[in-house]
Amino acid sequence: MNVRDYISADPEICHGKPCFKGTRVMVSIILELLEAGEDDKEILEGYPQLTSQHIKAALHYAADVVDSEKFAPTH
Repeated sequence: MNVRDYISADPEICHGKPCFKGTRVMVSIILELLEAGEDDKEILEGYPQLTSQHIKAALHYAADVVDSEKFAPTH
């Protein structure tokens, strides 16, 4: 999946936070809803401008960010 097909960051929109293209829905909001236990159906009902592909793109984006970060060992 190419997340750039779904997600962009523009300094003029939502202070440059990653959002779904053509919306002002921030990726972080969808990730927080998933963390809270909402399923795809509930999220799409709340954000009808999104599709299941947007949710997959958010997860893919999060995985890419984590994969690119360097973490200090924890004990």
